[in-house]
Amino acid sequence: MLKLRDGIVELYRKVASSLPPDVEEAVKGALAHEAEGSGAAATLSVILENVKRARDTFRPLCQDTGVPVFYVKVPFGLSQKELKNTIMEATREATQKVPLRPNAVDIITEKNSGDNTGEGFPVIYFEETSGGALIIDLMLKGAGCENAGQTYKLPVEELAAQRDLEGVRKCVLDTVQKAQGRACPPYILGVGIGATKDQVARLAKEQLMRKLTDSAATGEIAALERQLVSDINELGIGPMGLGGRTTAMSVKIAVNHRHPASYFVDISVGCWAMRRGRLIW
Repeated sequence: MLKLRDGIVELYRKVASSLPPDVEEAVKGALAHEAEGSGAAATLSVILENVKRARDTFRPLCQDTGVPVFYVKVPFGLSQKELKNTIMEATREATQKVPLRPNAVDIITEKNSGDNTGEGFPVIYFEETSGGALIIDLMLKGAGCENAGQTYKLPVEELAAQRDLEGVRKCVLDTVQKAQGRACPPYILGVGIGATKDQVARLAKEQLMRKLTDSAATGEIAALERQLVSDINELGIGPMGLGGRTTAMSVKIAVNHRHPASYFVDISVGCWAMRRGRLIW
């Protein structure tokens, strides 16, 4: 497992210091869409310069290297316990080598572990697959955008949001209105719809791992994704909340079946620095 540990350390380095190509292209597209000489254009230009410098120097894109969230697809017969231990070892090493800001704080003592490991930290989700490859996806989720996320139990009277896709649309817009520029837009939003609170929270965050160039397989959901990007960008919040035409670069939605008596919606907010990457072993 030593080589795998080293591979995960390098995955940390890549994810922390470089923006995925699809996200970088979306930022460039947003810059082209903003008025020349505007504050929004200037802000996006600074973001792109920051992206270039971080990549060239192998330094983190943002001072908050966030909460590491792993999605691990495990071939049959491979020990999940051993994989978890390897990820923990790699996290400790990456904290020193990348470096990552130590972010794991004990709830009782308020002491920082100093190495980004602790109870349930990093966050690791395992899924057994029939394939032969071990696939490790990593997202570094900053606290600012994580704090901006919202969970709704439809119907919501104050939003006039009923148990339907129009109600979902109103919830997403409400989340962005509440966030304004505090979570470092332009945003990427993941939306999960389903039966329970824990189910939709995980589902929403998983959508942030999707490429910005894809769309939902179901026509109604794909149409809602496109509509929401348009609706959000009409709010005028703009890059970093300073005004402009681009408040969201993408909205990704996934659905599960729900109980007849419940309709939960979770919105996971991702900032412009959508740091994610994959290791195939």
